[in-house]
Amino acid sequence: MSRLGAVIAGGRASRFGSDKAMALWQGRPLIDHAFAALRPFADEIIVCGRAHDGMASVADRPAPDMGPLGGICAALHHARTHGHDAVLTVGCDTPLLPGPLFERLTADAPAFVAQLPLIGCWPTGLAAGLDAFLAEDCKHAIRVWAAEAGALAIDWRGLANVNEPGDLAGLSPRS
Repeated sequence: MSRLGAVIAGGRASRFGSDKAMALWQGRPLIDHAFAALRPFADEIIVCGRAHDGMASVADRPAPDMGPLGGICAALHHARTHGHDAVLTVGCDTPLLPGPLFERLTADAPAFVAQLPLIGCWPTGLAAGLDAFLAEDCKHAIRVWAAEAGALAIDWRGLANVNEPGDLAGLSPRS
């Protein structure tokens, strides 16, 4: 099975105050940590949302500022046109993602982390359904769409999510 890794990095980062993807932790931008976590599980990795130097990127779909689902939608369509079967999605602000999590998500796809629903594995066959969902006049929440898609919510506690600069100081690498 061929998988696309997609780092969702299109948010406004209003609480953070600057581009979270480029915030440094352990001497590297957060987005680099996301790429490193995905690398063993993805045949190709892209950034969804904003372009970042030296990284393949796609714009949110169907339009900018659609929130995380716009990035997931763009990734699903990119994956379909590039021969991938599924998309692994993560946010640029979750630097400590363990390998066993990706193994579980891919085994149970479609599946997502209940506590951080942006982290998930989505078969490319869900692209048309997500297009239709985003065209509806409703709350465009990942959990709502995931339920419609029949995705499994996986309980995976203890994942770090960076929302404010002070959150970086509280991160500690796992051994």
